[in-house]
Amino acid sequence: MIRVLLADDQALIRAGFRALLQAEDDIEVVGEAADGREAVALAAAHLPDVALVDVQMPVLDGIAATRRITADERLSGVHVVMLTNYGLDEYVFDALRAGASGFLVKDTEPADLLHGIRVAARGDALLAPAITRRLIKEFVSRRPAASPQALDVLTNREREVTALVARGMSNDEIAAHMVISPTTVKTHVSRAMTKLRTRDRAQLVVLAYESGLVTAGNASAEARDSDR
Repeated sequence: MIRVLLADDQALIRAGFRALLQAEDDIEVVGEAADGREAVALAAAHLPDVALVDVQMPVLDGIAATRRITADERLSGVHVVMLTNYGLDEYVFDALRAGASGFLVKDTEPADLLHGIRVAARGDALLAPAITRRLIKEFVSRRPAASPQALDVLTNREREVTALVARGMSNDEIAAHMVISPTTVKTHVSRAMTKLRTRDRAQLVVLAYESGLVTAGNASAEARDSDR
């Protein structure tokens, strides 16, 4: 059973999400928060698998709440998914930097919301990878790049896998591309995240862009291909 925490200051939006999620056999809503501080407290109390957190909330905004959740080792199993009003919300990149596993636009299709929650719960891939790539490309282009030396701790194989993760490929797709097993891919991804001290795949993607391992140009081309 996937346990979900809802955090949004609009009761109507929370009610809509709750009705949708509770209708699923494998998902249950374990708490609702109307502000960021309450979201952090409920995350600690209920240890949900996924926390859907609105970016803009009173008392403590969604990014600050996300930062507190992801910084708490006791909450390492909580995957934060940010809720935004716009596909290129300027807060989203900061949310990924804060440790969010991905994002969803509030007017997303119900099936996409459910899929996103299930993907986030297993911690296997970014939400809406093509959209996420575009968003990261947009904001990384505005920020100074991290030193390429940051990736020197990786082996060549780990760098290759990290680049493919940043291009939005799943473990199975990477395995097929590199002609290795999905289990081996998962091992490489885990080792890369450990060495680079990234919490999840979302932060691994951000670092790959910032360091120049993946550039906006080649990623956007693959994003177009994946949308066809």
